[in-house]
Amino acid sequence: MIFITGGLIVNSPHSKQRDSVNKIFGDPLAEGRVEDPEPRSPEEAAEHDRWLRDNVPPHHD
Repeated sequence: MIFITGGLIVNSPHSKQRDSVNKIFGDPLAEGRVEDPEPRSPEEAAEHDRWLRDNVPPHHD
């Protein structure tokens, strides 16, 4: 976070910590919104449901 006071730009301590972490682990993921998946036709939804039922792991029976 950057604060602007009297024409001076001051970095907050939190941004310095974040910058240190980003140097080690890389840049954070983009903060965008996740797009909703494309709507499926009823046939595609039924096929997907059928696939899920046919592929249930044994420990879920």
